[in-house]
Amino acid sequence: MPTQPDLVLHVLAPSHPCHAVEAALAFKGLEYERVELPIGRQVEAMAELYGEDRTTVPGLTVDGEPVHGSNPIMERLEQLAPDPSLYPADIAERVAEAARWGDGRLQDIGRHLPWGALYFRPEAMGTMAPGGAPLDPAGTDFAMRFVRATWKYHRLSAVVIADDLQALPGLLDHIDSLIADGVLGGEDPNAADFQIGATLNVLRMVGDVRPLIDERPAAQLASRFFEERPGLVPAGAFPAGWVPAA
Repeated sequence: MPTQPDLVLHVLAPSHPCHAVEAALAFKGLEYERVELPIGRQVEAMAELYGEDRTTVPGLTVDGEPVHGSNPIMERLEQLAPDPSLYPADIAERVAEAARWGDGRLQDIGRHLPWGALYFRPEAMGTMAPGGAPLDPAGTDFAMRFVRATWKYHRLSAVVIADDLQALPGLLDHIDSLIADGVLGGEDPNAADFQIGATLNVLRMVGDVRPLIDERPAAQLASRFFEERPGLVPAGAFPAGWVPAA
């Protein structure tokens, strides 16, 4: 029986694309080494490993061969271990299209809205660690600096956050339609389930956003494949009028 290649996955602990890939690796039953990069220094580490234009996580090396990005990684895993499949034959093209949409349209919102909410409630960053509690004043000072730096890194603004909030119901409608069409939420998970479910899981940490998700079929993708994350930014973080009605 052939042995699997040596797999090394480079991640950031909070990253939802990393969680998607780890779920896919577990589904495939593949063994791998997990290397958690230090937050704040991941750009330099990823550039050294994967190239100067590939500084985001996740990254995977396959016997030293670099593969960068959640969708390319899942496609490479499918080549390494075709069974069980992340792209079932009867819906393979639609799954791949949905996974690309999850990466290209939805994934950034999974970054923007949690960091957006933390801008207004920085003390809630303390709840993101298992068993954590809201930060004291000194910790909140640190969180405020960290969140502002993250806004700069992701080029966030109040306009971006407000626009994302208004767009979210339409994106959830699309996810629900993919579930109704059998592309997502089937008996066995696929690449798009992991890609989209990981983003929905992180969005549920935002108290203003969680009700928009939890009354929909889309909620099953967040809870079925991923453990609930620690942490919650309490509802009411965003200014009045920014959050669409549930």
